[in-house]
Amino acid sequence: MNSIDDINFEDKKAIIRVDFNVPLNENFEVTDKSRIEGAKPSIVKVLEDGGSAILMSHLGRPNGVEDKFSLKHIVNTVSEEIGVKVKFVEDSVGEAVQKAAEELQNGEVLLLENLRFHPEEKAGDETFAKQLADLADVYVNDAFGTAHRAHASTTVVAKFAKEKAMGYLLKKEIDSLDKVLNSKEKPVTAIIGGAKVSSKITVIENILDAIDHLIIGGGMAFTFIKAKGGKIGESLVEDDKQDVALKIMKMAEQKNVKVHLPIDSKTTKEFKNDSETKIQPIDNIEEGWMGLDAGPKSQLAFAEVIKTSKIILWNGPLGVFEMPNFAEGTIAAGNAIAEATANGAFSLVGGGDSVSAVKQNGFEDKVSYVSTGGGAMLEMLEGKTLPGVAALDD
Repeated sequence: MNSIDDINFEDKKAIIRVDFNVPLNENFEVTDKSRIEGAKPSIVKVLEDGGSAILMSHLGRPNGVEDKFSLKHIVNTVSEEIGVKVKFVEDSVGEAVQKAAEELQNGEVLLLENLRFHPEEKAGDETFAKQLADLADVYVNDAFGTAHRAHASTTVVAKFAKEKAMGYLLKKEIDSLDKVLNSKEKPVTAIIGGAKVSSKITVIENILDAIDHLIIGGGMAFTFIKAKGGKIGESLVEDDKQDVALKIMKMAEQKNVKVHLPIDSKTTKEFKNDSETKIQPIDNIEEGWMGLDAGPKSQLAFAEVIKTSKIILWNGPLGVFEMPNFAEGTIAAGNAIAEATANGAFSLVGGGDSVSAVKQNGFEDKVSYVSTGGGAMLEMLEGKTLPGVAALDD
């Protein structure tokens, strides 16, 4: 599989699938530029080689053509970030686009309009994909966040490309996951949190062969505690997943993976930040009370495991971190991961909420890698082949 470093782009046009699905405020200003920053190295490589770049992306979930989802709103931000004035064309295929692509000079960048304004994009339409491929000499996929989708611009376009390659961001994501799943270094610890066991079953089952420690936190921990016969009060639980929780613990035991569940919980009677709280044993929570965060004993126990780890995967918060009073468990885990990383461990954080927690609490530069693709990362952790990556291999 070609990496972008295997190609010299001198006098060549590259069409790059980027992930510019960025958040905008009510004035259509970009509120988080990390995805644009992530794509920058691949774009710069093409320009520095002496080529030109055509960028294509989706934004949001438009229903037909909707102005609020137009990529014209982000042109200035992309220009500032790359350091080149980006040209924009108000469609992604058609005569105007062909003309703009043909006129593009070396060192220039052209941004196409939102791909999802065309239903053919999500449908994986071959004619649409070929029109995109025909705009350039090389197809580069650098959009890990959409690599699990078999869309025209992420997968089908590779069929028609004269040359194709993986961009820096996509390669970094895959290498980071590979480091976790195929590590020779031990111990490997996975911290899996979030609300529901159901959304993480296949991830946990697939990573058990690669890990030594499994820390389970967040709302999903209560399903495990209840399955083991604990009293969890009014805490969140998936009653129909208790057998799955027991099965996971049995599988872990057979594979010599140590499962760490919370010991205590910060509980409250109402789901709000300033409600009365008390610390209770996780398996003996009074009726009328619910656990919303990992308690102090759990935080210490988890931190001990994390600090002795050589490889750490963190997916999902350990409490309702959006409320400051119930963010302590998540912050404590972040601090322990930061300390382990400073001491030489490799740490990978991914999945929407974990990424928000990391950014919100300033851990971004204290971990080894923050994944940009929630769904794609989960699918790789589940052992699935991503169509966007497989297409570069054909």
